[in-house]
Amino acid sequence: MGSIEKLTTKRWEVVFILIVDFVSLIFANSIYYYIRVHSGIFRVITVPDFWGPVVMLDSFLIFLFWFWGLYKFSYLSSRLDEFVSVLKVSTLGVLVIFFAIFFDDATSGRTPHVRAFVLLYWGLVIFFVGLTRLSFRTIQKRLLLSGIGLRNAVIVGCGERARSVYGLAKKYRALGYQPLGFISLKKENEYESLPAPLLSDVSKLTDTLEEFNATEVIIALEENEKENIYGVISSINGADASIKIVPDLYDSIAGQAHASQLYGFPLLDVIPQLMPQWQMATKRLLDVVVSGIALIAGIPLWMMVAISIKMNSKGPVIYRQERVGKDSKNFTLLKFRSMYIDAEKDTGPVWALKNDPRVTGIGKILRMTHLDETPQFLNILKGEMSLVGPRPERPYFVEKLAKEIPLYRRRHKIKPGLTGLARVKYKYDESIEDVKIDLQYDLYYIENMSLRIDFQILFWTISHVLLGKGRA
Repeated sequence: MGSIEKLTTKRWEVVFILIVDFVSLIFANSIYYYIRVHSGIFRVITVPDFWGPVVMLDSFLIFLFWFWGLYKFSYLSSRLDEFVSVLKVSTLGVLVIFFAIFFDDATSGRTPHVRAFVLLYWGLVIFFVGLTRLSFRTIQKRLLLSGIGLRNAVIVGCGERARSVYGLAKKYRALGYQPLGFISLKKENEYESLPAPLLSDVSKLTDTLEEFNATEVIIALEENEKENIYGVISSINGADASIKIVPDLYDSIAGQAHASQLYGFPLLDVIPQLMPQWQMATKRLLDVVVSGIALIAGIPLWMMVAISIKMNSKGPVIYRQERVGKDSKNFTLLKFRSMYIDAEKDTGPVWALKNDPRVTGIGKILRMTHLDETPQFLNILKGEMSLVGPRPERPYFVEKLAKEIPLYRRRHKIKPGLTGLARVKYKYDESIEDVKIDLQYDLYYIENMSLRIDFQILFWTISHVLLGKGRA
């Protein structure tokens, strides 16, 4: 029941501010229309329609707001930051409108003086949307100061750092936290004089979150306790709660994440903030469209690759290998074969190496150009993979790596990808240290995933392919 209430509250907050934005844009359009048509300042030859363009322009700007994450709220974000975000996205939207008008004027032969009104429209959009956003945040802060809308939080740790965080959260209600108490690392109650109740120990953390309907977990461990950080986060992995951590501990996990401030205590978000449903649907649509086009348009190339593989060495054209996918479910990954058959017969599962002697002559070219990966478009069409995501690993290595690297299994919260941030920003895995670095990129992607980042990774991937940066 608690999870449903949390989801409903978040949804209504988004719906409310979306409606407020739409109404603000209607006000901006109304003032713009009056100045342009009825003020007498400008000469009007024909009176333009009002509602048609308003609905179209407002819907476009609302889409941009949503696409760029303006409906992902954080009580810890400042009003200035929010205004700057509105400014940037509105400017982008108005620039698109400007060039659309410019193109329309050029192709229709109309007088291009209308483009001068775009600057006026831009100013009105910034003023009305920015003003209502600032007003909304101001009202929200005042409600929080009155104790309305606070999110239940638990603090993991019972040392000085945890007590300080508790005191700050109680003192500064505008942060949005209602600290309920502490979670200890040990089952024995060895802590005295805590400023709030000791709710439970880490082993019962998930049950405690559900019992107290807590949506926030603040991890504030002492320096000599930081080896417990992985166990704490793993115990929360399946719970519907946001995790924040005092940053000097976070460098042992990923090193990169969204930062916020708790009046002197910087906090870093650890729990993945996955895409909203509309972006997930768009991501899936993009997967299907791109994969379908690539498979059909590339048929002549795939036939040439298949013939080259058969002529170069014995064995099947397509290589099938079991990999671990979303929610730790195994699937069969497809590749054009780039190695000799029975390449691991004597060694067992091992990572591929640079200039690997097991790779065939044509296989080196396929790996250099990434053409060996293209049959995975079929995996994407089947929904087992996505264009962008963490690269899938074999079950043998997953079991081994999960024991040696805490949080490794969190890569399986989303679909694996044909390409990913680690693939374009780091080299191929050749050792456990490489995997640890890859995990940093994967966690960063999971925590910040959006269509915008997907497009960036796809662009970088295309650059890698064109420059031949694959591994021979």
